[in-house]
Amino acid sequence: MSDVFIRNFLGKTPRWYKLTILFFLIINPIVFFFVSPFLAGWMLLLEFIFTLALALKCYPVPSGGLLVLQAVIIGLTSAEKVYDEVAVNLPVLLLIVFMVAAVFYLKDVVFLVFTKLFISIKNKQLLCLTFCVLCASLAAFLDALAIMAAIIAVCFNCYAIYHRVALEFADRGDGQAEMEEFKGFMRNFIMHGAAGAIMGGNMTIVGVPHNLMIATRLGWSFGDFLQQVAMIAIPVILAGFALCVFLETVKFPGYGYKLPQRAYDAIVKDYNSKFARLNKQALFEYALQGTTAVLLFVALAFHLAEVGLIGIALMIIIAAFKGMTKEHDYAEAFNNAMPFTLLIMIFFAVLAVVDDQQLVKPLIQWALTFGGKTQLLTLFFTNGSLSMVSDNIFVASVFMNEIEVAYNLGQGFDREWFEKLGVAVSMGTNVPTMGTPNGHAALLFLLTSSLAPLINLSYWQMFKLALPYTVVLTATGALSILFLM
Repeated sequence: MSDVFIRNFLGKTPRWYKLTILFFLIINPIVFFFVSPFLAGWMLLLEFIFTLALALKCYPVPSGGLLVLQAVIIGLTSAEKVYDEVAVNLPVLLLIVFMVAAVFYLKDVVFLVFTKLFISIKNKQLLCLTFCVLCASLAAFLDALAIMAAIIAVCFNCYAIYHRVALEFADRGDGQAEMEEFKGFMRNFIMHGAAGAIMGGNMTIVGVPHNLMIATRLGWSFGDFLQQVAMIAIPVILAGFALCVFLETVKFPGYGYKLPQRAYDAIVKDYNSKFARLNKQALFEYALQGTTAVLLFVALAFHLAEVGLIGIALMIIIAAFKGMTKEHDYAEAFNNAMPFTLLIMIFFAVLAVVDDQQLVKPLIQWALTFGGKTQLLTLFFTNGSLSMVSDNIFVASVFMNEIEVAYNLGQGFDREWFEKLGVAVSMGTNVPTMGTPNGHAALLFLLTSSLAPLINLSYWQMFKLALPYTVVLTATGALSILFLM
């Protein structure tokens, strides 16, 4: 019977992984009841990160879900607190469910734009830089997570096109090596795009959800926020663009892969065949998607409504004019969004534990004991470090709560300094978060997407590819705080 249990528990994951999760489930209550709830909270946080790190072995929903379910049962947090976390983060859930699904309906026109980049720019350094700049520009006015959804869709289509061709020569001596080269190229390409999306998201209140939260607390408009963060965000994004070219030029470890000629030819052939088959119906659909994309851009740029609600509006417009009259017409769009939504719900439960057990409050109070530029730098690095192991939205919210309380109580700083502290929190929870896949929702979405296992983009691979960006951009941000604020 025990063999049947082990075989069914977490399915086909390795036996050592199953035993590790069972060990966590046994040790957590012991630590909570007999040692320290605070220690048990930190253990749960690190255990959840373990499940994220091994997402390619087992999607974190069953393993991570069991851990947080146990946390609620033993009292590390409560069901009411988890509900409160979900309610507070409802805009994020609406974004993930509906905006990501809405972008699915724009995939044809987006794919044509990005495919045009593939076939028009053969120099990899220029291609990656152009892609990075384009993703940054879009993310500044749209949303980094929505941009990642589009990037993943494009790369998935490119992979599918080449994979059909690769099956013909997979058994040949050079076939496997060429496939690995193609996967390496796709990893490089999508990580440059992800870096661009994150850098662009730093710039505006619509780029990432917690930028809007910070701007609201400080009473900043779209222009006010951009003006306040520009002294840090602009040097950071320029350094990122330069680094993109440098990594490919020197073939930094993990970078420098080339697009195989057969892959290039297959993508060009598919692109040309789509144009050759264009008819009035196809032209209408491209025009509809292009028009809807412009409306989406305007609505998000001026924040006419919550991002998720704009996504719903986009889906309604496309459904009406494309003639989507059957229930199953909508199913495919939600295939990528819903598993990640479930994972984010579990993540909110982890955040409830972090809040209930006050795992980060001592660090906040410590950071506020400093003064002057040292305080700004301490906040920047503390926010960045915590965001790497927790969640940047949660960290930004907790820090801004404490800073706002201190400001309202008149604890040693004026309005101008309050605004500088807000900038330090915003940049700290945006820039260093690239260090780990769980630090930024866009990277976590990529890690847990259906594309990641196809191109061998594991947690460790993503960490290595993001490391140079993390080091250079964090250093640039710190120097900007030191000399420009």
